[in-house]
Amino acid sequence: MKRSSYLIKNYFSPKNLEEALKIQEKLRRKLKIKPLKRKIEKIAGFDASFKEGLIKGGAVVIDFKSKKVLEERSLIRKIGFPYIPGLFAFREGPIIIELFYSLKNKPDLLILDAQGIAHPKGVGLASQAGLVLNTPSLGVSKTNLYGYYKQPPLRKGSFSFIYHLQTKEKIGIVLRTKDNTKPLFISPGNLLTLRDCLNILLPLLGRFRMPEILRIAHRISAF
Repeated sequence: MKRSSYLIKNYFSPKNLEEALKIQEKLRRKLKIKPLKRKIEKIAGFDASFKEGLIKGGAVVIDFKSKKVLEERSLIRKIGFPYIPGLFAFREGPIIIELFYSLKNKPDLLILDAQGIAHPKGVGLASQAGLVLNTPSLGVSKTNLYGYYKQPPLRKGSFSFIYHLQTKEKIGIVLRTKDNTKPLFISPGNLLTLRDCLNILLPLLGRFRMPEILRIAHRISAF
């Protein structure tokens, strides 16, 4: 069995809701939010879209220093899991895993249009994918799924923190990526910290609200 097929079968293909929640909790306990150790040279961005029972995933790999695009990939598959709030990873995760293993340029870090640990169960798609692939990962989203925060100042690059509703721990960042524009919601997925998330994302910001790497992934994944 191919490695991608093994991971999809064991971590992204639950038979029912109960099994999905058990997988989620098992993975949550294995997450490691700790300082980034490896040198980051290549970064992959992932996104997906849905249409008439199908999912189309897109991946782009860039050189972190030059921002040059090294590779683009897309795949179309049948949707294998229903839409259930909080369990999005089981719907989009399989195609992310398959895309990762299709890349010729293996990334040192993953950025997903998804949630990391700022998630009701503490393990969103960015966390689940990063853990299963044993690769540092972070999630970027236009909306906040879990936690409370204060709005950051209106200037580009300003930020505030997202706090866990019960423990009050910092679980994410509210980042203003353009002046006077709605912020993005960032959270670590696995194997990096909040500070690492900022250090990675700030150099990737351009003229638009979303980092260019995710804009490209979004374009590739569109039907």
